[in-house]
Amino acid sequence: MSATDLRHRILLLELALASAEETGLLDHDHYTRSLQEELDWCRAAFVEAAVVEIAVLRAAAWGPLVG
Repeated sequence: MSATDLRHRILLLELALASAEETGLLDHDHYTRSLQEELDWCRAAFVEAAVVEIAVLRAAAWGPLVG
């Protein structure tokens, strides 16, 4: 999954969390925990994907690091 795809997923999960807050679903521990766990996972995966994409672009522009 690309960083762009993950960022989109994060935005959808944040929207779901805001919607849950408005409708009172945050009182349901299982739902809230599940949503928060997926959000945490997506945020970590987004950072990893972004770092990899930056490294690939850097290597394509200036070549691999040597030394």
